[in-house]
Amino acid sequence: MPGFLQSIFSFLSPESLLVIGLYGAIGGAYLVVVPLALYAWMVKRWTVMGKLERFGVYGLVFLFFPGLILFAPFINLRMAGQGNS
Repeated sequence: MPGFLQSIFSFLSPESLLVIGLYGAIGGAYLVVVPLALYAWMVKRWTVMGKLERFGVYGLVFLFFPGLILFAPFINLRMAGQGNS
């Protein structure tokens, strides 16, 4: 398999490899980095957000929805309960 990849990379120009790498970096930021940062922000500020901050967060959720949906099964934004009373 490495010979196959080497033959593919030999046909691509350095500019093409740069464009592919940039697309990969932008896609990774859009699907992984920004959604995880947004989730961290929401977990930290969920119960104390003001109106404008919540409006902005909802806008970012709409913008980064494809990446957020990837991590949604692993995030819990519910408040902690009162415990066993």
